[in-house]
Amino acid sequence: MKTYKIAAIPGDGIGTEVIDAGVEVLKALAARDGSFAMRFDHFDWGGDYYQKHGRMMPENGREQIKDHDAILFGSAGHPDIPDHITLWGLRLAICQPFDQYANVRPTRILPGITSPLRNVSGPELDWVIVRENSEGEYAGVGGRVHQGFPEEAATDVSLMTRAGVTRIMRFAFKLAQSRPRKLLTVVTKSNAQRHAMVMWDEIAVSVAQEFPDVTWDKMLVDAMTMRMTLKPQTLDTIVATNLHADILSDLAAALAGSLGIAPTANLNPERKFPSMFEPIHGSAFDIMGKGIANPVGTFWSAVMMLEHLGEPAAATRLMKAIERVTADPDLHTPDLGGAANTRKVTEAVIGAIRAENV
Repeated sequence: MKTYKIAAIPGDGIGTEVIDAGVEVLKALAARDGSFAMRFDHFDWGGDYYQKHGRMMPENGREQIKDHDAILFGSAGHPDIPDHITLWGLRLAICQPFDQYANVRPTRILPGITSPLRNVSGPELDWVIVRENSEGEYAGVGGRVHQGFPEEAATDVSLMTRAGVTRIMRFAFKLAQSRPRKLLTVVTKSNAQRHAMVMWDEIAVSVAQEFPDVTWDKMLVDAMTMRMTLKPQTLDTIVATNLHADILSDLAAALAGSLGIAPTANLNPERKFPSMFEPIHGSAFDIMGKGIANPVGTFWSAVMMLEHLGEPAAATRLMKAIERVTADPDLHTPDLGGAANTRKVTEAVIGAIRAENV
């Protein structure tokens, strides 16, 4: 029997609550399936660790998790610590050195969930957003000089490389090719950003020649927000830069009903390093400890992890269990307009997993 070694990093806020739920569901799924097992190693890195040690994770933290099969991550963000410290000290400190350059965020309307776009004509929202996850606007290039003086200056440089753009474009075209509609939209801002984004466009044209069966178009990021809300049926697979996709994927999650249901896969497609799977909702300290965090985003992220690990049957079983639960309004957490809590939703998903006909 195959045993998968998973690094569980809850992080901050509701991260602990949803990752605990995710681990419980994955253990139940492995027991139900019977063909694989999962071993979880828990790491208490995050804001509390920072307050004790002055850093978000140990200096040798990546060494501790580099041989795991996958990483299940909760959130980074603490009200008493500047956001750039929590992000760069934990999440990006894992994503970038592990070359998790493809951030994949599927979005669709799950059964029982009402979307602002529910009555749009044509097929309901079913997208997957591919976010370049290693460079661009979040490359970390820049600095500050003359701090505190009137002449203080600060820069953040968006750094794009031909290699980095080519690989994310090729990944996005392959993903679009694998989906029924074979449709890709390349998001850009080359009308105003005349160097890196023009290169981004040129590389898209070049890579597209390798995929003659994929229909693709180009859309300025500002116009893209309008298209997502007014013409969602015209979209399927979307590729965008680190910053643009970060923003657009939150919009997509809101249009699907709630940030609480949205999953993410941070992939190292070549599998030289472990990939990391996380809900996109953040630490949400305002509801921490209330037991009402929506664990569906974590469960859906676990589906993506199972697919990545090569367990498609288990992934399908878990996704069906999630859909069975979201279809019941009595099992909706407050972010979806319901009154259910994390525990109730978790137990319901486990019950659906164990059902013979799922």
